[in-house]
Amino acid sequence: MGTKQPVSVLVVIHTKTGEVLLIERADRAGYWQSVTGSREGSETLLETARREVLEETGLDADQHVLSDWQLHNRYEIYPHWRHRYPDGVTHNDEYVFGLQLDAPQAVRLVEGEHVSQQWLPWQQAAELVFSPSNAAAIRQLATRLGLSAD
Repeated sequence: MGTKQPVSVLVVIHTKTGEVLLIERADRAGYWQSVTGSREGSETLLETARREVLEETGLDADQHVLSDWQLHNRYEIYPHWRHRYPDGVTHNDEYVFGLQLDAPQAVRLVEGEHVSQQWLPWQQAAELVFSPSNAAAIRQLATRLGLSAD
């Protein structure tokens, strides 16, 4: 069994106009998602969000607008990923952040972790992601950004 903490962040990277960056997992073809990752050691959730954004995209969150959306999701860990956690751990606590960029930009993906990237309007991004909590967070963009929900 693994040692991964069952506490993670979800960082929706987006523009002011509602375009969302999605990255495709290397270990699961067709699994598109926002930046995610587990807390390491005693780092704060904000530190986790900054680190994961840098690791997974090469973006420096301090150069953009990083905000804590004050959303918490608790969900059952998919069985095929439970081996990463200590014995008996079945649920994860996820905290949602947003990172706003001025415009879409290419990012540097980590070889072996993600294989592709794309920027999509928030409506399409919400339909494409595999995680229900990721889809729900993306759907909140319209309200957060004052955009039409159509």
